[in-house]
Amino acid sequence: MGGFAGSHRNTVARLEERGIVRLVCACDPRMVDFADERQAWRFAQRGVRVFSDYREMLDACHRDLDYVATPTPIRMHAETHDAITAHGLPAYVEKPPTLDHGELDRMIAADARARLSSVVGFNFIVEKSRLRPKGRLLSGEFGAIRGGTLSALWPRPSGYFARNGWSGRLIIDGHVVLDSCFGNAMAHFVHNMLFWTGTKGLFSWAEIAAVRAELYRAHAIEGADTFFVEADLATGCMLRFALSHACAGASTSSEIVICEKAILRYAVGGQVEVSWKDGTSERIPSSPFDGLKENHIEYCRYLRGDVPRPATTLEDSRPLVVLNDLAHVSSGRILPIPARLVSRSRDEKEQKEYLSVAGMAKVVERFLCRGVWPGYEGWRRDNGEVLAPSDLDRFQPTVRAMAEEAAAAP
Repeated sequence: MGGFAGSHRNTVARLEERGIVRLVCACDPRMVDFADERQAWRFAQRGVRVFSDYREMLDACHRDLDYVATPTPIRMHAETHDAITAHGLPAYVEKPPTLDHGELDRMIAADARARLSSVVGFNFIVEKSRLRPKGRLLSGEFGAIRGGTLSALWPRPSGYFARNGWSGRLIIDGHVVLDSCFGNAMAHFVHNMLFWTGTKGLFSWAEIAAVRAELYRAHAIEGADTFFVEADLATGCMLRFALSHACAGASTSSEIVICEKAILRYAVGGQVEVSWKDGTSERIPSSPFDGLKENHIEYCRYLRGDVPRPATTLEDSRPLVVLNDLAHVSSGRILPIPARLVSRSRDEKEQKEYLSVAGMAKVVERFLCRGVWPGYEGWRRDNGEVLAPSDLDRFQPTVRAMAEEAAAAP
């Protein structure tokens, strides 16, 4: 009930005060450690039953539930979703649902047992300030989509990767996890770019045609903390992504959609800026947005029948999962960023150490704007292969080889 599960718990409590939901039960394998907190949360007065095993909780309470939220580690998403849907219940699955395309197929099949569709918590899709420009994109107001870029640099202290047993891991107990900035921490933004470029309706995502990638690490982890990825879409346009945790300073993200008549720049929590090719510009303001709260509310609207579909279904997550999997296969290896480029700094206020890469901003800009890969910038590696979804059969062997190489590294 701590960590991000605590964020869900607090959100549900606020929604309960408004009469939107009612918390029926909760589960944590260390629930006995939360005795004082349960009293503060007024679980007994609210009639909330508590369990240390989610299977026991579902067996005991499933008849009283409309949906179950699963803010668990990634490797547990498929397992808990399977148990929930076996009772005919839909789930609020935290993002990403999984990062294994084969496991996603099994989750989609299992979801058919539920009386309604599960939702995946990619929080920003329900932003009104996102849906309005997407509608204008579909109407053709900005002209045809030519491409797009995502830059997302989120500093993470070295201790971030030691906070639990799965951070920065590729495989745990034989199960593919692929925790990374691209697939987990900043997966929202990757999913956003695929949403912007989905052309089959308001709630549609781009179809991946081909992928090329270079994956790196600066931290002493099993997986990658830095991604440079290029994706050709089925529509013929291209997206470029540059994401990293190996940086210092303020976190930044920028979603850019390049169209025939205008360029759209979107920053989560900020405004949409439209730069027209005729030299004029417009700014579309955004409203305050609590992603977790709004997604629970929107999902409840779907469950009540007020809207026809969840914001993001398991099937809608397929482009992200395929893109992430092919990025790993294309890169083939996760190479260390040259040590001469990596420096350490300590934030005395936070008492935390950060790693940052010299020239990162320039490398990101040259890649996103000109397609110059880090391998050409002295990061000492060959370019990744250009691969299609038909190459996904190479995914499992590639990831296992990456994990073995990381284990053997000094």
